[in-house]
Order: sequence, then C-alpha cells, then structure tokens
Amino acid sequence: MMKPRRNVFAINWMEVEALINAKHDNPHHILGMHECLDDVYVNVFIPDAKVVKIADVETGKEYALVSDRVKGFYSVKIKDRKSFDYKVKVKYEDGREDAFVDPYIFEPVIDPIDISLFNEGVHYGIYEKLGAHPMEVDGVQGTLFAVWAPNAERVSVVGNFCNWDGRRYQMRKLDYSGIFELFIPGEFEGEIYKYEVASKKGNVFMKADPYGYSSEVRPANASVVTDLKFKWTDDSFMKERGKKNSSEKPMNVYEVHLGSWKRPVDGREFFNYREIAEKLSEYMISMGYTHVELMPVMEHPYDPSWGYQVTGYYAPTSRYGSPQDFMYFVDYMHRKGLGVIIDWVPAHFPKDEHGLGRFDGTALYENEDPKRGEHPHWGTYIFNYGRNEVRNFLVANALYWADKYHIDGIRMDAVASMLYLDYGRGQGEWVPNKFGGNENLEAIDFIKELNTKMDELYPDVMMIAEESTAWPMMTHAVPEGGLGFDYKWNMGWMNDFLGYMRQDPLYRKYHHQELTFSMVYAYSEKFILVLSHDEVVHEKASMIEKMPGGYEDKFSNLRAAYGFMMTHPGRKLLFMGQEFAQMKEWNESSELDWSLFEFDAHRYLHEYVKDLNKLYTSQPALYELDSDPEGFAWINANDANHSILSFERRGSNEKDTLLIVLNFTPVDAKNYKLAVPSSGKWKEIFSSDAAKYGGDGRNNKTAKVSKAGKVDGRSNYISVTVPGLSMSVFKKMRTK
Repeated sequence: MMKPRRNVFAINWMEVEALINAKHDNPHHILGMHECLDDVYVNVFIPDAKVVKIADVETGKEYALVSDRVKGFYSVKIKDRKSFDYKVKVKYEDGREDAFVDPYIFEPVIDPIDISLFNEGVHYGIYEKLGAHPMEVDGVQGTLFAVWAPNAERVSVVGNFCNWDGRRYQMRKLDYSGIFELFIPGEFEGEIYKYEVASKKGNVFMKADPYGYSSEVRPANASVVTDLKFKWTDDSFMKERGKKNSSEKPMNVYEVHLGSWKRPVDGREFFNYREIAEKLSEYMISMGYTHVELMPVMEHPYDPSWGYQVTGYYAPTSRYGSPQDFMYFVDYMHRKGLGVIIDWVPAHFPKDEHGLGRFDGTALYENEDPKRGEHPHWGTYIFNYGRNEVRNFLVANALYWADKYHIDGIRMDAVASMLYLDYGRGQGEWVPNKFGGNENLEAIDFIKELNTKMDELYPDVMMIAEESTAWPMMTHAVPEGGLGFDYKWNMGWMNDFLGYMRQDPLYRKYHHQELTFSMVYAYSEKFILVLSHDEVVHEKASMIEKMPGGYEDKFSNLRAAYGFMMTHPGRKLLFMGQEFAQMKEWNESSELDWSLFEFDAHRYLHEYVKDLNKLYTSQPALYELDSDPEGFAWINANDANHSILSFERRGSNEKDTLLIVLNFTPVDAKNYKLAVPSSGKWKEIFSSDAAKYGGDGRNNKTAKVSKAGKVDGRSNYISVTVPGLSMSVFKKMRTK
C-alpha cells in the first residue's frame, strides 16, 4: 500500500500553521508517513481528536501520536523503521472511535497525460477523472475527489463524514494543472459532499461539484457520491438507432416537462423516472410519437426556471430519482422503440452561490468582463468558451450524456445568444471580436468542435439547434463551412405561422405569404417544425386559445393548423397538452389538465392528433424526402383571396405521392378544382372535417376520377369539396 517518501524530513511549523488555518495546497507534503534516514515520521491532523494512534497492518503493533505544540496536529517518530502499511486509530472528544487508512499516504491518482489533455481542452472523458469516483488505489477502496480550481489558495472535501470541517480533508494541488485531488479511503457511496474553496483574497465558498454525478433534492444542494453502474438492456435499439434517426425516417417529437406531465395522487410531489417511463411510453406509443424531448433534466435549484438555469451539468435532477432511475427511463423508452432527446444549456449558468459562478474566487467558468461574461436580461453568467478547460467541461458534458445515458439527441438551447456578442445588448454594452464584428468566434469554434467530436464518437446522436436568427449553414458539415448541427428548429416558420393563425379568417388573405414564405428557405437547412413550450406560456396563450372565433371555430382552426404543420416539410415537435387542446397556459407547478377529456371537443381533438401522427409516420411522402426539394411541389400557393393552399408531398416512389389542400376560412369551397400530377382515381385518405374529429363531415366520401383540363399549369384535375377551416389529403388509388 505504502509508497515511501525518501527524503530528509523535518517538521516545518510554518507549514503546520498553514495546515491548521486551512491554507495549505499540498498537505501531503507534511501529512502521512515520511522516511528520514533510518527513521519514519507519521503526521496526522484531526482537529477534534483526543487520542491518535497508528497500527501496523502486518503486526498490529500500535504507536501513539503526540500533539504537544498545535491542537489537532499529531506526530510520532518511529526509530529504525522503514515505511509500512498502517491504519489511523482515533478517539474523538465526543467519545466516538474510528479506524481508517490515512488518505495522505497516496501518490497522485490523476495521470500527467490526463492533466495535459485537460489543460489543452481535449480530454473528452474528463468526467471519468474529475468529480467523485469510488475506486481502488493500491489495494484500498475509497473515493477520489478531484476538482479544477486553479486560482484557489486551498480546497477541501467536506461533508457529514468530517462534520463539514474544511481543515479535515484538505486537497493536494497537482503541479501545472489547477486540479486539486484527494483519495479518501472508506465507503462514501451515497454520502453528500461539497468543496470548501478558499480564495487568495481570504473568502471561503461552499461549492457543489461541477462534475458531480448526483445532487441532493432541492432546496438542499450538496453533491452526492454516486457510482453510475447500470445494466443496460437496449442493445437492439442502439444497433438500429442510426436507421431510426436517419433523415429518411419520420421524426415526431413530443416535448415534455417531466414534473408537470402527470403527478401522483398519493401526496408525493413527483413521479420517479421509472414510473414516468412506463406511463409516458405507453401514452406516446398510443399517440404515434417517435421521440420524447425532455426539458432540461440536469440539476437546477429553481423549479420555475424549468431546468434552463443549470447548477449540476453532470447530474440528472434528483427531483425524480437517482442517476440509475434516469438510466432506467432511457433504457425503458428504448425498449419500447422510442428515442430520447434532452435539452442542453451551454449558453449560460446561474449565479447561485453553490454553482459555477466565481468558482475559485475568480471568474473561472465565465468571462471577467461583464460585457462578455453576463447576460444583462437573464441575470446569468456566460461561459468563457475561449478557456480550454471550460470548453472541455462543456464538450465532455454533451458526450457524457451520450456515453453514460445513451441519449439519442441533444437540443442546444439559446444558440443565438452564444453566436452574437451583442445579443440582448445595446450600443456600448458589448465588446467586438478581434475583427470588429459581433460574431462570438470562440463560441463558434466551441460549437464546431462539439458537433465534430459528437459525429466522430456518437454519429447516431442528433445535434439540434434552437437558433432564432438566420445564421447561415447551421446544419451544414463543419468541413464545408457549416456549424455541424443535424437539425435546426424552424423559428421563422413558427412565428409566421402562429401570426397567421391568430388572424381573423376575414383578414387572412392579407397575410397569405406568412403561410408560403417558409418554402423559400425550406431547404437551406434541415428543419424541425416546432410548437414548443415557449409558445404556450407568459401570456402567449395555449394553442387552442390562440385560435380566433367561437368555441367550435377554435377547434376547427386548430385542426387545420396541425394539419398544415404535419404535411409541411420538416420534422415535427409539439409540446405536451397541446395535443388535447389544453385551454390554460402551461404551468410547471401542476400537471396537465387531463380532466378536459370529460368534454367531447377535447377528446375529438386528441383522437385527431393521434390519427394525424399516424398519417405522418405511415406515409413516406410526408418524411422520406423532407430535406430534398424533390419531396415538395406547390399546386397552388397563390389563392390568397380564398385563403386556400394546395401542394404535393412526394416520396422516393411515385405511388406514395400525396395531395394536400387546406382552407383557412370558414367558407366551404365546393367543386374546387384541384390539379393532380397524373390522371386516375384519387381518394381522400384524411380529412380534419371528419365527424369523429368534431368536424361537420363535409369531406369527400367517394373517390374522384380526374378530368382532363388545364388547372394550375397541369393537365388533369379533380373536383372536390374543401370544407371551411379544414385540411384534406388525397392519394391516388392503385390499379391492378
């Protein structure tokens, strides 16, 4: 066990003073066992000890240590001995007794190569080194605690195991690294802990572990020593994941906030991850969703932040259970054939005292200059993407969720705020880059590095950008000059579309281009069409309440709206509760209003969304060529006066072609001439006006035989009824 230190040893009482005042950054230099010529010294510092002995592990012989100059500092000189394995035996002032292996006998655990890679910003498995890791060192079981705090004067591990006394487990600062580490023998699984960080200015901070795998349930905020062992059973899913996440497969995402989808009725605040997995997967499968997107599951202190102000980037929030419980959630969803996407927040972090802010007394994870280091409107810090170790922290974190939790996709929040130095700032409130521009060059490099490394290590994991501007080439490959995302949220479509739907149908003809403009840029990126949580909070109204008109008209409008979304090119995302027309805005403090299923209109809409989802996932024309201009063609985009749109969706096989026609006024269009790409019989396979969805049943119940005649530049057409406020889908009947 022992690795002897061969040196001429003498106690330096100035070092002892630094030790007892908790200002020592290398306590191993004085504590532990030291050889001195033919003798050994053993020094132990235990502030609340009454009696201290060491016992030779091999012989059992005990040696009493003496504290005769400084309280708590015990020492013994053993003549004519070389280093040997021993245990420290302590009797405390309160009568407790303990025996343990001395943590100060061990050599550094973290390898110099790991340090070098981390300092260069390219240690993509750094989460295996920093943090708290149960392990065996020199045959001794214990936990390695390691944290990056380069500007700290001293760092200690504190917890119940030392009465939160920062003098007890002072850590050693590794040379040329900024990393403090300490291997403490013993069983620490499940123990709560923090790092007590003393700055060079004399301030002392209690910090949660930036790399901690688990945290206490809020409002408590200590980290928890956790081993991430778990037996995965999703091998089959993982082997096929690349095909499932292919751009040629349907992607229908259900966005969920785990704490407010459903809540227990037994007095508990939340369901456990395991319980949610079973309930949610059953619901999603019945509804025809392919992926769930979880609002941030990383640890966060404040419920109304919805998880977007993260304090524990490596810890699934303990609100819903343990890391293994969340692993079970992902594993279970995979076994049911469902993908799991998580929201991830590398744009900013909160100023909570236990978090990353001013971690070692300096602006470590953030920029020092508030013009670059703080969001003026959000009251948060901005990451310093130019610092190697900070960039490494973030890149490794995204990879960690793919590695340890088998996550299928990462949606990066607030990308625009990262890309622009002047985001949310007025004149004089921001600092240009070295070329005088407003682009954040360091953040751009970070994004490119992350997407490149994710594509290299986990090519089946989707990287998705929430970016609200027209930054070019978001979803183009990095070698081609792009940022390397797989998909981008189509915020332009969402804003135009919702603006249009809010209009009284009488005035929609003046806003017709808001429906059609999205096709001008539809193939500039790979898009996901989103109606997310952001659109149904903060007095923006729920989806049903955005719709104009009376009660029935609202539902008709919403059916048409969802019909347009599901047939328009792009992947799909809908926030929970909007699939059954929740009337109220979403509120994170209560579950969805499932009681609305008592009312016919909500049950009908729920059934409509279910069937619409299944139409989308079963018709290749609606997804197969989503990112290919060959997959879409306007039939008539210019009938603004009647607010009617018609277009084709095509798959790789001509027989899959669909015709879609939408009417955004309450006036039926009878005997409407709908141009068709080829002659034959065309059958209406879906109509939002069907009676079972709460419509009036004015849909086309018989197949329509095409007629020759020039309509919208084509040689054939069918004559159909297009009910008011409706969407209809037609498909050519096959002939033998």
